Amino acid sequence: MTPRLKEKFAGPVSEKLKQEFSVTNPMAMPRLEKIVLSVGLGKQLEGTKVNAKAREQVLQDLALITGQKAVMVKAKKSVSNFKVRSGYETGAMVTVRGTRMWELLDRLITLAIPRIKDFRGLSDKSFDGRGSYSFGVQEQGIFPEIDMANAQFMHGMHITLVFKNSDNDKTRFVLKELGWPFVGKDTEQAAA
Repeated sequence: MTPRLKEKFAGPVSEKLKQEFSVTNPMAMPRLEKIVLSVGLGKQLEGTKVNAKAREQVLQDLALITGQKAVMVKAKKSVSNFKVRSGYETGAMVTVRGTRMWELLDRLITLAIPRIKDFRGLSDKSFDGRGSYSFGVQEQGIFPEIDMANAQFMHGMHITLVFKNSDNDKTRFVLKELGWPFVGKDTEQAAA
């Protein structure tokens, strides 16, 4: 079964995109390539007992959210101010593609993002210049899969939507058409 947002993107959103930006070649159409979730562990990695619990909880939380196994990320450089040595584990990440990516995007838009405390919309300026969009969340509890009663500690995460063949304007247009809650008149009126 094709995910709901993938059908919407392939049908009406693509047609509007072709008209709006005069894209005639189907291979030049912007595409959502992957969604990357990453968690920096920082202070939680200093102790030995805390280290194992924090590490396992973060890996388990990311697995519950995405439906696939997360990996630990190691530092590439030593930074004495942050007490980090090259090769030390500093965080966890997972990259989601294909059907799971579209299902995760749907859950982000409909379930998780509206559960953010004092939500007024997400910034429409968080683009990287090549069409990818990034934002951060303060706690993992916004995802309905996470049981906060059993959580040892709260952690945030950084979420990046990576687009291919795109620029900031095209990505903003696609996300608006898919229902992305950007800051604006619509979200301000809904919050009031």
